[in-house]
Parts: sequence; structure tokens; C-alpha cells
Amino acid sequence: MLESNITKSTLQFLNTLKKNNNRDWFAEHKSDFKVEEVKVKSFFNNVLELLRTHDEIEKLKVFRIYRDVRFSKNKTPYKHNFSASFSRAGQHRRGGYYLQIEPGNSFIATGFWNPEKNDLLRIRKDWEIDTSDLVDIIDNEKFKKVWGPLVGDELKTAPKGFDKEDPNIEFIRKKQFIFVKSFTDKEVLTNDFAKQVNDCFVTIRPYFDLMSNILTTNLNGESLLD
Repeated sequence: MLESNITKSTLQFLNTLKKNNNRDWFAEHKSDFKVEEVKVKSFFNNVLELLRTHDEIEKLKVFRIYRDVRFSKNKTPYKHNFSASFSRAGQHRRGGYYLQIEPGNSFIATGFWNPEKNDLLRIRKDWEIDTSDLVDIIDNEKFKKVWGPLVGDELKTAPKGFDKEDPNIEFIRKKQFIFVKSFTDKEVLTNDFAKQVNDCFVTIRPYFDLMSNILTTNLNGESLLD
């Protein structure tokens, strides 16, 4: 396993970049960026190896520091964070992991960011019938201690075709199904931060198993996979 940690110099670089978010400054400090990028990529690979001890991960994607400003009012050219996602392997494994390192705003997130139309309807139809399995998982004390509540964008009322008085409407109206956990800079800089991240990801597994089962079967419980 790769030995790596997030260091103070990484957070300091990101803080300085935030204050000098322009191409001239970045060009002058490109070598500093490369040093920190290498260290953070090593850390992300460390997390990847830990994840692979308990899940099948298809790939690690490290996001670029450069912002796409074409359709944004914010024209600053660079992000002031390092981030990565970890994709689960196979059609029968749904959900994903995300990790962001940013001074004062480091966090991990997991779940379902923007389910495509058919998946979203399938989830809602399942929860229209019964949410007891979901509630058992997310109300578990160990789970809540790590992740807190289910979050994400939601409709103000019921989706088309669903009853706004449905007892499960608080779940049915959601458009995203995400859990987020924040970390302080002090926590990020600890020697076992990668282990902390992985331990949190381990606890999400019952939720992933439930959602994967929903999304790979029909309402009769029959498999949709070949």
C-alpha cells in the first residue's frame, strides 16, 4: 500500500491559490502545484487500495484543477481543492464515492448524485411501496453517527404521478440520494486520515446493497441484468 498523507503544504498551497486565482500567478507557481498534485494523487491511491479491501472499484478519477468557466458567472480559472471519485465495478454495484480536500471545506460524499430518469422512477416506485428497509439502515445509530441525514436536491411537492399525501413522500420527492461527512483541517492532516475516510465508506455498504438491489430488479424482485 502506498504510504501518503495530506500535508500542511498542500493546504497552504490551496489557500494561496484561492487568494491568487489567476493564470499569471499559477504559471509562476506551476512547479509548486505539481509537487502538491503528486502527493495528493498518492493519497488518493492510498484510499483506493483501502477501498479495494472491501469493495470492487473499477477506477479512480482525479479531477483536474482547471475550472470549466464557459457557462459559469464565476470566471476564476482554477479550483482551490483537490478531488477524486471512485467508481464501483459491475452493473450490479451501484453508487459511488467522492473525496475532496480543501482548506476549511474537506469532505467525503457517497450515494447517487443525479440518477438518470429510469433509475429515479424505479427508486420512487419502490419507496412508494415501502421504505422500511431504507429507514432501518439510515436510522441505525452507527450509520447516523458517521453520515447524518440523507441529503440532496428535492422537489417542493410530489413528482408527477405520485400522491403528495403519501406517507413516504419525504423520500419520494428527492432527486438526489446523498450522504456527506465533513472533516476539519486538523483531521485531514492526521496520519490515519486515509483510514478514517475508508472506515466511513465501509459503513455506507448496507445502503449501497439496498439501492443496488432496487436498481437491478423490477418491482416483482426479478433481476434486470443479463
